[in-house]
Amino acid sequence: MKGVTPSAISQQYHNIRERVIVPYLRQHFDMELDMPEIIMAEEDIHVEKELRSCSCHISREYLPKSHISNMDYIMEKRIFNAEKARKAKRTTPDYITELAPNEVFVFGSNLRGMHGGGAALLAFKKFGAIMGQGVGLQGQSYGIPTMQGGVETIKPYVDEFIEFAKTRPDLTFLVTRIGCGIAGFQEREISPLFKSAHDVENIILPKGW
Repeated sequence: MKGVTPSAISQQYHNIRERVIVPYLRQHFDMELDMPEIIMAEEDIHVEKELRSCSCHISREYLPKSHISNMDYIMEKRIFNAEKARKAKRTTPDYITELAPNEVFVFGSNLRGMHGGGAALLAFKKFGAIMGQGVGLQGQSYGIPTMQGGVETIKPYVDEFIEFAKTRPDLTFLVTRIGCGIAGFQEREISPLFKSAHDVENIILPKGW
């Protein structure tokens, strides 16, 4: 459209970024537009410069189809990169021999708190697990009972753990593959119990969970 200056176009584009793109990334991915994971590639910067220098109104109604396609490409690519970064979240190491001061070793236990083997024994020997305590925080460890029955009997303790972790943002909980050793469960049976834990920043899950 005639009479529309490049600076006005730039301002409109900036407004779209702030009202649409930025809130979307914050709400769905807890990301900022200038975070390293979603910084534009060189070709994206070139496209954005073209958009800013366009001599027509920034509204999609008046933009050439090529520019609309480029805008969609930039937004979709940023969202894809943000999702990729979210999925690349830290995972629990297969072997843990030491912990940082604020880290907690989450292991599969039994209701009697007899920490006689596997991760439970390691928790007892190295991370402060208390013999006779089967549930909850103990030293730098947290017990989730897995030996008392089927998967349905484990779920309430997993839910309790997730809620507890939310109250302790000062701690980072490293969840081991609970129930998949002596208790005899498959990972495909246990990992779904931790679905809501993916949204809790201080809970670290095993790879693939």
